[in-house]
Amino acid sequence: MVKSIFYHAGCPVCVSAEHEILNLIGADNVELVNIGEDRNRIAEAENAGVKSVPALLTPNRNVLHLNFGASMADVKG
Repeated sequence: MVKSIFYHAGCPVCVSAEHEILNLIGADNVELVNIGEDRNRIAEAENAGVKSVPALLTPNRNVLHLNFGASMADVKG
């Protein structure tokens, strides 16, 4: 089974959304990626269509942008 990927930057908005996602779909069904810490995954997120974080990439490759925390430009610094 392909997991969803939850991209975030570690900010309070992102951490809150992370907890909600884990409660909704379960830890076994989602890969958590903190692109604030794992910066080599920024290009991957952008290539998938992530414009801001937090965002959830579904197994069907749809990007769901959640509760705006930071733009990708802000994350890249």
